[in-house]
Amino acid sequence: MYHVEIFPQFTFTESQDGTLDFGTVVHTDNADGAPKVLLVCEHASNRIPVFLRDMGLTNEALESHIAWDPGALGVAQHMAGLMSAPLVHGGVSRLVYDCNRPPEAVGAMPVKSEQYDIPANARMTPDERQVRVENIYVPFTQAVSGQIAQHSPSLQLMVTVHSFTPVFHGLQRSVELGILHGRDDRFAMAMSEAVPAQPSFVTRLNEPYSAADGVAHTLDAQAYPSGLLNVMIEIRNDLIRTPQQQRAMAEHLVPWIDRTLAGFDEGGFA
Repeated sequence: MYHVEIFPQFTFTESQDGTLDFGTVVHTDNADGAPKVLLVCEHASNRIPVFLRDMGLTNEALESHIAWDPGALGVAQHMAGLMSAPLVHGGVSRLVYDCNRPPEAVGAMPVKSEQYDIPANARMTPDERQVRVENIYVPFTQAVSGQIAQHSPSLQLMVTVHSFTPVFHGLQRSVELGILHGRDDRFAMAMSEAVPAQPSFVTRLNEPYSAADGVAHTLDAQAYPSGLLNVMIEIRNDLIRTPQQQRAMAEHLVPWIDRTLAGFDEGGFA
């Protein structure tokens, strides 16, 4: 049970009956037919449940990339439409719970993100952490595994869609698209060997993150045990600020993914 305490910058609140309302923590956009691809966007929302107020953060911080992946959901939704693919996406900020991290990970409920301290997380008890696990992480993972089970006869590939900030700890990032993998590198390697010439984006393997940074949890925990090919797409968020940019990025990625998957269908990749 969350306790109610008044801190300098924020207040925990409960409903009148003492329960906590996390709201909708996961959304599933279903697809008709027999989809080959499942899309996942863990950091789609910066929504903070009402009982956590502002978590002790400014509006500027809650709108920034520390709270979510700006633009990623729009890209993923356009991709889903182009591929007739189901899409599972998060409904709560990764500051509350990062659904791409296991419960034991420090980053699952971070106490600091870049230069920002997260007061609401620094004071959590073990019981409060478990409440978040049960109310956010568990439903999210069940939604993903449910889609895998539902579409298992046709499903071949899981793609997770993320975005990253152009400047990190004061340093400009030159990479524009990252192709990342976890335990299974086959699809990421195949995509990296077939980067489209146009439009031209600076595209690199396992940048700006890699599995060593703990970013491959969904791939390794869900896709790999199910025998699905899998890949994480990281997009620099200044490239996908507008709906038009998001659609254009989806139109860049989908044919590339389709061609790569066709190569596996034809036996062109081990």
